[in-house]
Amino acid sequence: MPDTPTYTSCLTFRPVTDLAASRDFYERDLGLRVVRDQGACLIFEVAPGAHLGVCQAGYDGRNEPLLRDDRWITTLVTDDVEGVHARLLRVGAEVDGPPRHNERFAITQFFVRDPDGYRVEVQRFDDPLP
Repeated sequence: MPDTPTYTSCLTFRPVTDLAASRDFYERDLGLRVVRDQGACLIFEVAPGAHLGVCQAGYDGRNEPLLRDDRWITTLVTDDVEGVHARLLRVGAEVDGPPRHNERFAITQFFVRDPDGYRVEVQRFDDPLP
């Protein structure tokens, strides 16, 4: 059997057009904590070992247009879907409706878009992950 690597965390990066607006959304509106500020990139802790990074588009000199694709979704899992929804409404975020139960996937969920139009799902599993 081949050696299996041991991973210590997961970090997903996405480019953004306005780093300050993204920081406000993820830090202030969603309540995520910045664990590393690299100047052109910010890394937020979602949960122990799970992180989301945002980088100012063009920081690497490529200046390519952002490709927004609704197939990519960042999902934040919480027991308090309703509380996060209320928090986002208080700060004026445009959510796609109230939290609702999705029988197919056995979750309660809603969606919100970040300042660059990326889809962010907030959900709770009926049967939590281990």
